[in-house]
Amino acid sequence: MLQSIDLAVAAEEIGVDGAYFRVHHFARQLASPFPLLSAIGAKTSKIEIGTGVIDMRYENPLYMVEDAGAADLISGGRLQLGISRGSPEQVIEGWRYFGYQPEEGRDDADMGRQKALEFLDKLKGNGFARPNPQPMFPNPPGLLRLEPYSEGLRERIWWGAGSNATAVWAAEQGMNLQSSTLKFDESGKPFHIQQAEQIRLYKDAWKKAGHQREPRVSVSRSIFALVNDQDKQYFGQAKGADSFGYIEPEKRAVFGKSYAAEPDQLIKELAQDEAIQEADTVLLTIPNTLGVEYNIHVLSAILEHVAPALGWR
Repeated sequence: MLQSIDLAVAAEEIGVDGAYFRVHHFARQLASPFPLLSAIGAKTSKIEIGTGVIDMRYENPLYMVEDAGAADLISGGRLQLGISRGSPEQVIEGWRYFGYQPEEGRDDADMGRQKALEFLDKLKGNGFARPNPQPMFPNPPGLLRLEPYSEGLRERIWWGAGSNATAVWAAEQGMNLQSSTLKFDESGKPFHIQQAEQIRLYKDAWKKAGHQREPRVSVSRSIFALVNDQDKQYFGQAKGADSFGYIEPEKRAVFGKSYAAEPDQLIKELAQDEAIQEADTVLLTIPNTLGVEYNIHVLSAILEHVAPALGWR
């Protein structure tokens, strides 16, 4: 946790635009993001702070609205929350240990999406709760909303979509799109082509929905510029090809390749990635186990040797 704060502060200092964190339960890593997001928000001033992604199957949507509102206000409106229906976790049906179960006739994916819709609705800040006629504190007139309310946060919610259909659903709900290094295999095509097709379907659905703002789309990539011997030792043998496998029974997925090469070669390869061309934001996955100093080197190498040639700045 403390290293994550130090890394976000250092990333802002070198000019990185955002710090996004994975969230997993029953694993020795981040599970409760809002204390970390709030701490980073208090120690930085410009960098976006987000998640990729929060598994909504584990969440109480109303309590999450309160946590998210507080973290966003602390950061001055820099929160970018990625949420999703969830993925296979460390524990079988771990959300049951949190006291949740799907309604009769529905599955855990339905439950995750329904919680997401309730979260989005309550973020609007409309009153819905009947006030006590003898409250502890004076109430404003009318029904009460959840507090603290952070204006604009509703438009900074992203959906982590693993399929074309859920990307379209996210667009219809007015959420930004996060597409990771994994998606369900729906055509057998290379990963970046399938992901680009997913993004185009999302953009078409957004236009059809008639939303009044432009959406944002991010893709995640493992990218390492090999600029010294240590880089080559760590990542010189990184897998340079997509792989196919199963993350759930009968659900075949395609996993995107890692990019690791000297800068000139890296620029050529990334320029051919169709999904990167369709997105407006690239989330770089970094090996946080290697410490703050080395990860800042990894990010600096991308900023200095790769990003300018690709027009990422």
